[in-house]
Amino acid sequence: MISEALARVAASRTTAMTDRAMELRAAGHDIISLSVGEPDFATPPHVIAAAKAALDAGDTKYTAVPGTQRLREAAALHFQRDLGITVPPSQVIVSAGGKQAIFHALLATLNAGDEVLIPAPWWVSYPEIVRFAGADVVAMPTDAAGGFRITAAQLEAAITPKTRWLLLNSPGNPTGATYPAEELRGIGEVLRRHPQVLVMSDDIYAPLRYTPGTHATLAVECPDLAERVLTVSGVSKSHAMTGFRIGVSAGPLWLISAMARLQSHSSGNPASISQAAAVAAFEGPQDFLLDWREKFRARRDLCVAALNAIPGLYTPVPDGAFYCMVDAGPLMARFGDDEALCLHLLEHGVAVVAASAFGGSAGFRISFAADDARLEEALRRIAKALT
Repeated sequence: MISEALARVAASRTTAMTDRAMELRAAGHDIISLSVGEPDFATPPHVIAAAKAALDAGDTKYTAVPGTQRLREAAALHFQRDLGITVPPSQVIVSAGGKQAIFHALLATLNAGDEVLIPAPWWVSYPEIVRFAGADVVAMPTDAAGGFRITAAQLEAAITPKTRWLLLNSPGNPTGATYPAEELRGIGEVLRRHPQVLVMSDDIYAPLRYTPGTHATLAVECPDLAERVLTVSGVSKSHAMTGFRIGVSAGPLWLISAMARLQSHSSGNPASISQAAAVAAFEGPQDFLLDWREKFRARRDLCVAALNAIPGLYTPVPDGAFYCMVDAGPLMARFGDDEALCLHLLEHGVAVVAASAFGGSAGFRISFAADDARLEEALRRIAKALT
């Protein structure tokens, strides 16, 4: 018998669709997967070299649970340089991916009956982690017309005495939406009136923004809330290091210490080789990101134009990340629901994820982190399948 806690959790539907696409490929079907959030670029050579050097040096033993001092210092550099957050290494924790950091932060602070506010559409794991912790998910619906962003008034109306966390993801998965500085300051005004509310600022996609200006994040725009804000980042998306499993988080010492206590029992330290590679990622050259961003921007524009040319589909232009959230409402009379629509597209050789997996409805998410030729072919197949 599984535990009551696990029974509250559904399997990841993005992973399920990716696994199904792999199964079909193994069976000889020609499937193009646009379901996984993983850059298709090669990990930068200096990062690979650092991992090899660590192996050659015998750096294969346990490290400190919250990460090596060298990596915590490099992560602090990253938070300052790339996000504008000044934080000492003692207030940084390294985890086995950003997902583990979010798990540990929520498990360390939530009790039964607590409420967590999550803007929808959301990243698929947010609500499942909350439910596993025994707390209640409070959805905050957003839409394309509002830029897929919550408003300060909406936040004020949703907060109750039971509210413990607000989860913010900018740029967001699955929408690519970002929060401008002025809107974050408005959200901060609301939070000042509710001191029991903590904020998870998931900025993992911050290096992949396509809008002008610098990235805005709550810890910078509202520094007086620093004791209540955990900022999550990493190297998976920005440096094509998904398999290395390294996330870094910056926040108040009390929360970082609580996460480290839990991590000491759940996994211990992240992989030593991956930590050495992450040091090189943060401290090494960052100029390759300029090229990556421009390639992603071109793919984004290709997808938006192609999808919006298909009758029954609409997607806004995402501000960042590498996803398009596609509305297919006019097609629901034909398919019934978005799961049936996605299965139809899979039969035509393209794997995407239903919007309902993200707390949305009547649509699907595509990832444009695929090479140009496969992306163009996938868009042709979608058009053919629906017209």
